[in-house]
Amino acid sequence: MDEFNLHMTGDIHAITAANNLLAAAIDARNFHESTQSDKALFNRLCPADKDKNRVFAKAMEKRLKKLGIEKTNPNDLTPEEVNRFSRLDMDPAKITWKRVLDVNDRFLRKITVGQGPEEKGMTRETGFDIAVASEIMAVLALTTSLRDMRERLGNMVVATSRGGDAVTADDLCVGGALTVLMKDAINPTLMQTLEGTPVLVHAGPFANIAHGNSSIVADQIALKLVGPGGFVVTEAGFGADIGTEKFMNIKCRYSGLKPQCAVIVATVRALKMHGGGPEVVAGRPLDHAYKTENLELLRKGCVNMAKHIENTTLYGVNVVVAVNAFATDTADELAAVKEAAIASGAFDAVVCTHFAHGGAGAVSFCLLTIGIYPSVSLQVMTIGACLC
Repeated sequence: MDEFNLHMTGDIHAITAANNLLAAAIDARNFHESTQSDKALFNRLCPADKDKNRVFAKAMEKRLKKLGIEKTNPNDLTPEEVNRFSRLDMDPAKITWKRVLDVNDRFLRKITVGQGPEEKGMTRETGFDIAVASEIMAVLALTTSLRDMRERLGNMVVATSRGGDAVTADDLCVGGALTVLMKDAINPTLMQTLEGTPVLVHAGPFANIAHGNSSIVADQIALKLVGPGGFVVTEAGFGADIGTEKFMNIKCRYSGLKPQCAVIVATVRALKMHGGGPEVVAGRPLDHAYKTENLELLRKGCVNMAKHIENTTLYGVNVVVAVNAFATDTADELAAVKEAAIASGAFDAVVCTHFAHGGAGAVSFCLLTIGIYPSVSLQVMTIGACLC
């Protein structure tokens, strides 16, 4: 478990390298455009050989098409076409791409770059995000193949030109380089639980990225591995807003996969907090309200769970509530949660004790969820850890 938390997969390092390569390319391109003539800039982009022949790199084809230039020989471009092709003319105030670092370093959230004497006064304000917030992480989670990832990386918008046009990674001709850095990160990491259940770890469901879900390619591999009689459990981030809704609206639309069952996780303690219970503060003893039975407080908080159930069932998916039991929960409290869940539209609710008893504590829950659609050959279930 320690290895799992210590950059074991290397995916975040690859994302960091690719993201910052793109950031460096943006500033380098702006620098050269500000210090070079059209001719000099074009010579750097399409250098001539000893016979004065030039060729467009394959990565340049998309930009030529974007500009409506159908010529294939660089020597045939007019001076006006050379200008349009060579200059991205990015507005420094509208460069949206930031650098990233896999450390929560608050003092790098806003910085000024270009202060060195070699940068000739080309300073601008930018900043650092945490690495998993990079759009490249979002691309990794949504991609389905190396070719698809190459296309998505190249289409990322990084800035706006002074003329109002979107500037992409492929306009900078770095989409291929980004793909090379990410070529191994596209492969999910196979691990196992303490009880030997296979697990594919890929992308950043916990991170502040576009959709907060594990990767499509990991789900596809898992479904292939389990075969017609198996089922796959995939994580859908936080709750019904950032997790389930983005799972359904983004991930399912791109992948074409449809979940047969959605699992909502709830605890008595969390529901009491939603009901108006005292704030839980790290390092302070747990308030007495969470250690003793309080059905009134609990039932008030169940409206939060009810809303999650409502939001999820709107997608036409059956919901099962997993009630994670704590040692301080009473039988009446657990029963109250189950009753509220079913009354709110859940297919069923099951008390789970896997924290204390391992897999054996969730057997009845698993049998229920698998049995909801016994005629479906491939079971895909989402877990939204929304109330714990």
